[in-house]
Amino acid sequence: MNKKMRLLAVPTLAMAALALSSGPAMAHGEDSWSSQATLNTINNSGTTGQAMVEVHGMEAKVTVNVSGAAETFMDGAFPHAQHIHIAAQGVCPGPDADTDGDGVVNTTEGHPYYGMIGTSLTTEGDTSADSALAVERFPGGSAYTYERTLDLTPETAASLKDGSAVVVVHGVDPSRMPAAAAAKMSDLDPSLPAAATLPAACGTLMGSQMEAMPEGGADTGVEAAAGNSNAAGIAVAGGAGVLALGGAAMVIRRRARA
Repeated sequence: MNKKMRLLAVPTLAMAALALSSGPAMAHGEDSWSSQATLNTINNSGTTGQAMVEVHGMEAKVTVNVSGAAETFMDGAFPHAQHIHIAAQGVCPGPDADTDGDGVVNTTEGHPYYGMIGTSLTTEGDTSADSALAVERFPGGSAYTYERTLDLTPETAASLKDGSAVVVVHGVDPSRMPAAAAAKMSDLDPSLPAAATLPAACGTLMGSQMEAMPEGGADTGVEAAAGNSNAAGIAVAGGAGVLALGGAAMVIRRRARA
């Protein structure tokens, strides 16, 4: 009898260990995830980059790396307004979005594709849509790294979660624009030239669920996030991982590869 009980105890203990190993992701997974975007050039700006948003509840750490952007404006660094746009198609506009035929896609023309401003990625202070053109509180120059932890609105959090959030960086060197478009004023603020608010780079944030950091563990920094090419793959330890031995084994294999 004792021998039989010992034999039965082995798979029971193994199942318990597997359930515990997948527990933290199940317990915390609903409100923690990571989203990444490749920022591609639009409007012939030459601007490219990467964006990452690490969400924990209603707080997010946002990192944006940009290069090839417009460098100077009126003898100073060219300010680059940048936002998380939400609640639309969740895509970046193509050339066919240029409805007025001036050779560029302005912010208004891009709106049906990437949506309204959910969060302004300012360097300090307010991050709402009210700061959409707070040019003194955005990064500037031809290349920069932006990093800030900020609070999300429920609407931005929802778009991040359903994959319809889009990062847009604005500001294009007028010399890269058609002459007719460069001569215009901004469709958002007639006191600014069109070049100041024209979309320059755009990317859809693609998200994946991620496991919570252990209690007392190191916070996730930019270096670790950027260096982990499997960030999008350290994802869902689903219900099947708890209910079935095969699913739990899959969780372990994914972790071994991470």
